[in-house]
Amino acid sequence: MLRKVGYGMKYRTFSDLSGLRPRIDALSAASWPKFLLRGSDISHWDLLFGEFAEVQVVFLDGDGNLAAVGHGVPLAWDGTTEGLPRTIDEILVRAEDDRRTDRAPDAYCALAAMVSPRHRGKGLSAAIVEAMRSVAAARGCTSLIAPVRPIWKTRYPLTSMERYVAWFRPDGSPFDPWIRTHWKMGAIPLGLAPATCVVEAPVVRWEEWTEIPFPESGPYVVPGALQPVWIDREGDRGRYEDPNLWMRHAVIRA
Repeated sequence: MLRKVGYGMKYRTFSDLSGLRPRIDALSAASWPKFLLRGSDISHWDLLFGEFAEVQVVFLDGDGNLAAVGHGVPLAWDGTTEGLPRTIDEILVRAEDDRRTDRAPDAYCALAAMVSPRHRGKGLSAAIVEAMRSVAAARGCTSLIAPVRPIWKTRYPLTSMERYVAWFRPDGSPFDPWIRTHWKMGAIPLGLAPATCVVEAPVVRWEEWTEIPFPESGPYVVPGALQPVWIDREGDRGRYEDPNLWMRHAVIRA
């Protein structure tokens, strides 16, 4: 069923459509760095296309092309920062366990919002968030929570997340555009998520993913990373932790 949100946009849930997985995977490949796609410790991602397909939001343009996707899952959450999951995979495991044990969700937890390059700059990022709030309301949730990955942090990889999220523009709004989008829609920060996913792999894999040689041990700035990747040549390992900012939107139940 087609559902309408603001910004003149409409969306469908993934379970309404067939044959979209290859196009969504292609959009993911265009949206995330290779090391996150190929090396992260997220092992339960396929649940989004099976058990939780009915709560994934999909935007198609007038020609039927994939315009945007929003991923998330309903989650039982006690409303405290201590009760927030530590990683993306923990979010998925907890959501699966909640469904299996019939625990009613209190929140819809957003995991990703991706917009096709040809449709960027049209307000679709905010439309995805609004669609997620609609899904949350329909599920009886009172919160939309999200580990927000700040999109400009890649420009300042040597700045700590603690300092970066404390940057504001002269008008008082958050410095980062993606954090600012959530803030404009009424979201409040809950705290840092220092390692929502972890990538640990042999050095050769890191050189393949980044197309950068790592001649000695130490921290390296790589494209797409929010903070340096730590390379251990002697141990033949590279490790990266992806930091996010937890934010919460209040939701009025349907």
